[in-house]
Amino acid sequence: MKELVVVAIGGNSIIKDNASQSIAHQEQAVQEVAAHISDMVAEGYNIVLTHGNGPQVGLDLRRAEVAHVQEGLPLTPLANCVADTQGGIGYLIQQALTNQLRVQQNKQAITIISQVEVNKNDPNFVSPTKPIGAFFSEKEMVQLQQENPQWHFVEDSGRGYRRVVASPIPQHVIESKAIKSLSECGYVVIAVGGGGIPVIKNEHGNYQSVDAVIDKDLSSTLLAKELHADILIITTGVEKVCIHFGKPEQKALGETSVEEMTQYMHEGHFPPGSMLPKIEASLSFLAAGGKRVIITTPEKLASALKGETGTHIVA
Repeated sequence: MKELVVVAIGGNSIIKDNASQSIAHQEQAVQEVAAHISDMVAEGYNIVLTHGNGPQVGLDLRRAEVAHVQEGLPLTPLANCVADTQGGIGYLIQQALTNQLRVQQNKQAITIISQVEVNKNDPNFVSPTKPIGAFFSEKEMVQLQQENPQWHFVEDSGRGYRRVVASPIPQHVIESKAIKSLSECGYVVIAVGGGGIPVIKNEHGNYQSVDAVIDKDLSSTLLAKELHADILIITTGVEKVCIHFGKPEQKALGETSVEEMTQYMHEGHFPPGSMLPKIEASLSFLAAGGKRVIITTPEKLASALKGETGTHIVA
């Protein structure tokens, strides 16, 4: 039985900076990702790929905001923006991967538009803190608030007002059974883009979307658990996780145990806004029965899976 690997790619791996926002630039970045994933398939692994969408959903929202202000067109709900980016990014990755796999492995990639259930009583809904979209003047903010009374805004360091939404904890990937079936049939599956489309169950037991953003690493970890994956790979901007980061005694971590990583976490080595959530997600996956977590850059995916680089946390 082939080992199942869930690979989480950041949205910033596809839009690397403000000069790389065009579809042509994104296609080029995706070609690089596809080459690394194809190498992993060639090594005999089943792959499920997840991706972020921060820069892309920001662009989607901004287009909708500009069209609303200048042309009076209706605003696009946040859940639809997440769905749009799942389709758009998924299509780019799917095409690039299928082109690579068709020649090398006689395999295909497929994208699943993925919904992720959250708890409607999640405390994050009471105090939303996740900024999305553009900066607005006070006048624009007041107008948008009147048009959308349920929206929340915060003033951001003198730069203007930004909308904030909740970032609830993911509870269940609705399409996980379909993802597992497709993976077992040999497809490379692209799923849970942007952390998934957040949905809740209404009073009739039906799913409905909510304005929220789910952390991509948390959703990827949840999916890995629900698929009973063997390995979770989280890509980031560094080849290896470091302790004493930025200090003379800085040390890059190779293979480490759950106990060691837990100790480093409690000692405060990992910043809350960047590496800490990835470490917490990693330990959660291993506690649920996963064998290994690898943290590295997208460029080092294949070599990290061979054990040549990256930080490896083992159960």
